[in-house]
Amino acid sequence: MNIGDVSLAHYLTLGGMLFAMSVVGIFLNRRNLIVLLMAIELMLLAVNMNFIAFSHYLPLAQDRMAGQVFVFFILTVAAAESAIGLAILVVLFRNRATIAADELDALKG
Repeated sequence: MNIGDVSLAHYLTLGGMLFAMSVVGIFLNRRNLIVLLMAIELMLLAVNMNFIAFSHYLPLAQDRMAGQVFVFFILTVAAAESAIGLAILVVLFRNRATIAADELDALKG
């Protein structure tokens, strides 16, 4: 298979598999918050791959930039989510000495 033989269906299949793996990761592992954050990041990257694939295979050249602009917005949100999520995890670990999601059910402000 040459690199020219890769079609839109291949990219969408790979994006769908990554998305499904992240959903399975969220449902199977509800204890470790770091793994949950990694699964959410994988989900966002799967969506980004689909946006890039669709923007690459659009017929009009002026419409191809729209998918890539969405990717930059999603990457910005993902970076902010990672930074804030890890900061919250550090504070929780300092206060409770655990990051298990089962033991963090009584979060009171």
